[in-house]
Amino acid sequence: MLAKQEIIHFQDPRHLSRLYVSDEANLHHIEQVFSVSLVTRDDWLQVEGEEQAVADVKAVFSLLDSARQQGLKLRTSDFRYVVETYQAGGADELSQLFADPLVIRLKRQSIVPKTVNQKRYLQSIQRYPVTFGIGPAGTGKTFLAMAAALQALSEGSVERVILTRPAVEAGEALGFLPGDLQEKILPYLTPLYDAMYVMIGKDQTAMLMERNAMEIAPLAYMRGRTLANAFVILDEAQNATSEQMMMFLTRMGEGSRIVVTGDVTQIDLPRSKQSGLVQAARILQGVEGIEIFRFVESDVVRHPIVRRILAAYAREADGLLNC
Repeated sequence: MLAKQEIIHFQDPRHLSRLYVSDEANLHHIEQVFSVSLVTRDDWLQVEGEEQAVADVKAVFSLLDSARQQGLKLRTSDFRYVVETYQAGGADELSQLFADPLVIRLKRQSIVPKTVNQKRYLQSIQRYPVTFGIGPAGTGKTFLAMAAALQALSEGSVERVILTRPAVEAGEALGFLPGDLQEKILPYLTPLYDAMYVMIGKDQTAMLMERNAMEIAPLAYMRGRTLANAFVILDEAQNATSEQMMMFLTRMGEGSRIVVTGDVTQIDLPRSKQSGLVQAARILQGVEGIEIFRFVESDVVRHPIVRRILAAYAREADGLLNC
């Protein structure tokens, strides 16, 4: 027998629907997790269940509302994360997550995470010496890493930012490409340059390059170095071999921070080569000081059609695997 019935009121129907991402499946998920019955009409939500369960549902929606008030756009992955974390006893963790807005203030503009997962990712970068950001295109993993790097440089917590990625398309044979080292690697680091131009402008980017506060370093050329007092970003890491990944991670010196980003669905290595990102994510899980952060398709913050394209390709891949 149901012990309690309570109605939660919201500002307007859109306010309520945004909290559960306008997806009835998310309401059904709450019903299953907390063993309650939900009815929603316009700007209110009726909750029926045991007294503690009703209190839990109210607390979850309060946390979701806190996220919305920070300007975070809730997605299904965010919604499920809040529900499941709360159910697992993480109410304090969620309260801390939404306690204060996270803003990265840079010369040209301020960067604010758009989703709960983006905020968690940025917090991981700030908290851990090594962070892996793994997920599909459009989740912001590279852009946010670049923002964190530029903030660390402007605050003086690091002396330089180092950008690197595998040049797998050139077979790592950069010596045969025309131009100096910067011109050789530039096509492979365009996403990082694009991010810098948006955040601090081309003039400031050029100045940092001239001062050697910003360095571009092909992954193949990193061997033998020790990277101290630096913020290092390895982009497109799915195309690093196992040997390259181990070499890169062991370059870390005192006062440095490393962010490794990549999409394991876009590996361009020969079939005979194992992706160093796939291997590292497996064997480094649970290692102290290292955070493996995974984005999913619903975290994509580009044009909505990008998310649908990724989902369609994922279905095709699943179909091929099941053949």
